[in-house]
Amino acid sequence: MSKNTGTQDLHPDRNLAMELVRATEAAAIRAYPFIGKGDKNAADGAAVDAMRAFLTTVNFAGVIVIGEGEKDSAPMLFNGEEVGNGHGPACDIAVDPIDGTSLTGAGRQNAVSVIAVADRGTMLDASSVFYMDKLVAGPEGVGVLDIRRPIGDNIRALAKAKGKIVSDMSIAVLDRPRHAQLIDEIRASGAGTRMMLDGDVAGGINAARYDSRIDMCVGIGGSPEGIVTACAIKALGGFIEGILAPLDEAERQRGIDAGLKMDHVYDANGLVSSDNTFFVATGVTDGGLVDGVRRMGPVIRTDSIILRGHSGTIRRVRADYRADRWM
Repeated sequence: MSKNTGTQDLHPDRNLAMELVRATEAAAIRAYPFIGKGDKNAADGAAVDAMRAFLTTVNFAGVIVIGEGEKDSAPMLFNGEEVGNGHGPACDIAVDPIDGTSLTGAGRQNAVSVIAVADRGTMLDASSVFYMDKLVAGPEGVGVLDIRRPIGDNIRALAKAKGKIVSDMSIAVLDRPRHAQLIDEIRASGAGTRMMLDGDVAGGINAARYDSRIDMCVGIGGSPEGIVTACAIKALGGFIEGILAPLDEAERQRGIDAGLKMDHVYDANGLVSSDNTFFVATGVTDGGLVDGVRRMGPVIRTDSIILRGHSGTIRRVRADYRADRWM
């Protein structure tokens, strides 16, 4: 951390992560009553309100570069919103109070509350183009994978780098009609698919973890999720590439007008140029990355993960809250 006390010269340090996790814990706890109740927007609204309230207390000058909610008119922490108490490091913020609102509403696995942070001015603002084609893997993919190559070639190259046979490879992909051909090509290569109903942030991070059963995460998902995932990949030393996927010519032009590069491969540094990144996630429902919120008598338990790019550190945080203070 810089010795200069001017706000613009300070960089996020390790203490910030423990403040941020309180915001994701709060969002997950507030979403808990809505799990399986069929109202994803109510869950998202509760999570947004809780996250915003806690972010106002954090000792930093944050600006939300990547907010969530614009795609489906859900409640949102909006792009350009200033968060924090205005003191301390100047940061870019990417938030997703619930990555997997549909999962939460349906009571399915892998919904998480997420915040990612980097030095001010270092996150790509891809908000004008909502979707991105992504390829994510662990450190073995660096210098081996290329999103422009056929998926079968990438699977075989990664299998070789990992010392695995192709038939043992597991590829995560969102279960969407747009991925029908991609899924066929993955299976034609001999690899197996792991279909995700939602929540490709967790899918990407699981693909980069050394102890995961997922080898690669591919396909078109949200561009905000791509930026968030890149912050985590910085800590994991993994591989990520993304190409913006505008829905139509109008959106493509909006992206160009905003300074984005169409048909361009963004790597981890292109998505987030700083290595001083944080990724914080708390489970809403159970999943492969973190456990979901649990009510155990008088206690509410949360499970979180904190990844820091600067040090390459992974921390697990389990917290017990008195339920009578929350419910």
